[in-house]
Amino acid sequence: MSDACGCGHDEPASEDEQAPEHWWQVRELQAAAAAAVFLLAAYITSWSGGPEPVALALEWVAVLIGAWTFVPSTLSRLAKGKIGVGTLMTIAAVGAVILGEVGEAAMLAVLFSISEGLEEYAVARTRRGLRALLNLVPDSATVLRDGTPVTVSPAELAVGDQMLVKPGERIATDGTITEGRTALDVSAITGESVPVEAGPGTQVYAGSINSTGALSVHVTSTAENNSLAKIVQIVEAEQARKGDAQRLADRIAKPLVPAIMIFAAAIAILGSLLGDPATWIERALVVLVAASPCALAISVPVTVVAAIGAASKIGVLVKGGAALEALGRVRTVALDKTGTLTANRPTVVDIATTPTDTAAPSTGSSLGDRTPGQERVLAVAAALEAHSEHPLARAILAAHGETTAARDVQAVPGAGLTGLVDGRPARLGRPDWIEPGPLDERVAAMQADGATAVLIEHDGQVIGAVAVRDELRPEAGAVIEHLHRIGATVAMLTGDNTATANALAKIAGIDDVHADLRPEDKARIIGDLRTNSFTAMVGDGINDAPALATADLGIAMGAMGSDVAIETADVALMGEDLRTLPQALDHARRARKIMLQNVGLSLALIAILIPLALFGILGLAAVVAVHELAEIVVIANGVRAGRVKALARARTGTGQRTPSVVTVGQ
Repeated sequence: MSDACGCGHDEPASEDEQAPEHWWQVRELQAAAAAAVFLLAAYITSWSGGPEPVALALEWVAVLIGAWTFVPSTLSRLAKGKIGVGTLMTIAAVGAVILGEVGEAAMLAVLFSISEGLEEYAVARTRRGLRALLNLVPDSATVLRDGTPVTVSPAELAVGDQMLVKPGERIATDGTITEGRTALDVSAITGESVPVEAGPGTQVYAGSINSTGALSVHVTSTAENNSLAKIVQIVEAEQARKGDAQRLADRIAKPLVPAIMIFAAAIAILGSLLGDPATWIERALVVLVAASPCALAISVPVTVVAAIGAASKIGVLVKGGAALEALGRVRTVALDKTGTLTANRPTVVDIATTPTDTAAPSTGSSLGDRTPGQERVLAVAAALEAHSEHPLARAILAAHGETTAARDVQAVPGAGLTGLVDGRPARLGRPDWIEPGPLDERVAAMQADGATAVLIEHDGQVIGAVAVRDELRPEAGAVIEHLHRIGATVAMLTGDNTATANALAKIAGIDDVHADLRPEDKARIIGDLRTNSFTAMVGDGINDAPALATADLGIAMGAMGSDVAIETADVALMGEDLRTLPQALDHARRARKIMLQNVGLSLALIAILIPLALFGILGLAAVVAVHELAEIVVIANGVRAGRVKALARARTGTGQRTPSVVTVGQ
């Protein structure tokens, strides 16, 4: 919520504070509405010839209600040496009151309360996703104490303990396997799309799932220092860093406010020494009102709300003005592989048969036109995997369709399956458990292409191999090409093995590949990328959270992404179409251009009004009228950021078309 506290708010909302779900729940907008009612009542009373004291009292009520939303926090920030738009707005309101224009002060307070409320509404909801990490840690762990299994809390685990992990259980903390073999699901920690084989000597991490065999694990880390704890520490530290960022209006106001204050003081002092003190003090106050950035304060939040609303209609959740500005500045895009570039749905990509298989030779024909030999290999594999929930099994079953399950199926931990198919013994498993024989080169080629290869044996003879891989999204290549075409640097960051990462990166057209990464490694690499250019990280998993937080802008991919990724990110692409990414960049860059137009207009207005007020050409009433007209103009311009028709047409275009993106540097 970095941009929320830029001028009106003293500190970001606490993590436990419930963010408003609807605009009418925002306290600044509630106060603005109440103040506006009293101000309108004051105008009606005055216009109808009512008692002047009543109208004045109503104006004072409006001033106090509106000022309550930003004056206390502005004073608090001033005490800490922080200056923002709120400082100048406060001074302008005080100046208007001194000049006897209480109604004008009330109008300033109402307008600024609205701008603060809009900004607050546009800001990200409090990021509560880290709590989901707790679900990855089991409530208890089993350890050997004096040779006896004892159930303890994960917090009670100590380095050197011997932890027992049953099939299907999550590992409570980091350690090293001493006994047992298994297929380990580490997707929550590394993003590896396919369970990895693990045995004695393999390092395991907290939150991983033991899929098959029972394990004995030597504990190497306490709960406070394990993998999940490091993820939390990195995310919290990086979110704190982002919390210091200032929104656009405040970055401009920081040098503007003291300059105007000094200028107004100089007018009052020098004018009093050289002329009538009353005249020059009044002119100094009018200059302060003329310099009040009402248009600047209201225009950016209006643009933000309009642009964020439009983005949501195309499936992009942008969490606040700072995130919108950042999205328009991205020059380097780092992409996670699993679930981002790929659909995280492993599929069968190749079936090899042995030359000795009489049903068919090894032809390497496409899967859309399978040979009888390939059908036989797939049928035996599907029969063995019929009741398995392993991702590889789901891919094989999806490729084969309905099947009759093998009999007497048994799992060999860390190796594969055995059973009877058509009354004859059959096996399915790893290449180092089943000898590839004549398929040795084909299996090596499958692995070199980034696929997981499993061998199938029937009636004592190897009949073939099946390659399973998490394939690229159909639109991935076009998106990467588009990003390259606009001059953006693209990198892949993944926890998958190097062979898989390089194979898919080559297909996608990505040259900068970083594989075998843990969460802290991704965060480190993102930190390096940030030193060269403004960097966005796109990911979808818990393992991506530190990198999402470390990047200048974090983008979560897909509504099915983890809560941690979506809550940690600054932007969430809620659909599964990767083409939304360049579409979001295009939209944000256009919105940022509109913001800069409004800022330029607001500053130009101030530059024109100040000398006119200084030399008495314009009085307070004229200055206020010009300000009101300017506010209408910048609001109308800001609303343009809410147009979505062009974006909708781009999305429904033919083929792999993506919307054009402003050239880097424009």
